[in-house]
Amino acid sequence: MTNAPFVPPGTGWPEDPATPDTPVAQDAPQVVALAEKAPDLTGLCARQSVCRACDRLVEWRERVAVERRRAFADEEYWGRPIAGWGEAEPRILLIGLAPAAHGGNRTGRIFTGDRSGDWLFASLYRVGLAAKPTSVHAGDGQRLIGARMVATVRCAPPDNKPTPAERLTCQPWLAREIEMVAPSVRAVVMLGGYAWQGAWPALRQAGYVLPRPRPSFGHGVEIEITSPAGGPVAMIGTYHPSQQNTFTGRVTEAMLDTVFARARELSGLGGR
Repeated sequence: MTNAPFVPPGTGWPEDPATPDTPVAQDAPQVVALAEKAPDLTGLCARQSVCRACDRLVEWRERVAVERRRAFADEEYWGRPIAGWGEAEPRILLIGLAPAAHGGNRTGRIFTGDRSGDWLFASLYRVGLAAKPTSVHAGDGQRLIGARMVATVRCAPPDNKPTPAERLTCQPWLAREIEMVAPSVRAVVMLGGYAWQGAWPALRQAGYVLPRPRPSFGHGVEIEITSPAGGPVAMIGTYHPSQQNTFTGRVTEAMLDTVFARARELSGLGGR
């Protein structure tokens, strides 16, 4: 066990997209510049994974990586931003709010290593969008099928609540990634109301035409947006599979499966 606050890029962590030479954004203007100039999707994800533009988020994610939760005291934590993950030409784009402090911030992969991820990946597997029913760590053999996962904020925030300024600073990473994968995307699934709200400006920045006013979020709410190329894209909301929602029955396995099966159908991947 080490007490390093984060995994240095290019040192062998599974699925690490960065190298020691990956440029690092130190403030909001640099995020804009580096996102715009990213040569390709791989390069963009590498730059996302080393960002240090938000002082509060950097301090928090690295402190958590050193202090750790007792259950993971002997594990090394990733402690860096979480890049987009999944297929490079996805039919379905899954958008969440932010990584969990002891989930993605520990494992290095979005929605991996916590209870929310357990529910999410199990459902994706049941409907044929994931290769395995569990996602426990980067490099575990899990892969998405026809899908890609991203988050509106790439660092684990205190109390799971990024500030408006932090969401705005991180927006260029999301907008550029959405823009890069837009040609293949036919359905977008918003994992929770915060994602529904937070992704809206990034979608617009990426060139999507969105309805006005913004429709209200709800589980199973389905609207049509227009891609940068002019084609129709389905946008579907689902309640977040948080412990609060799953323990109370606000979200059930059947509810999640129905949304993801619908996204699969609308994306052209077909049913199972």
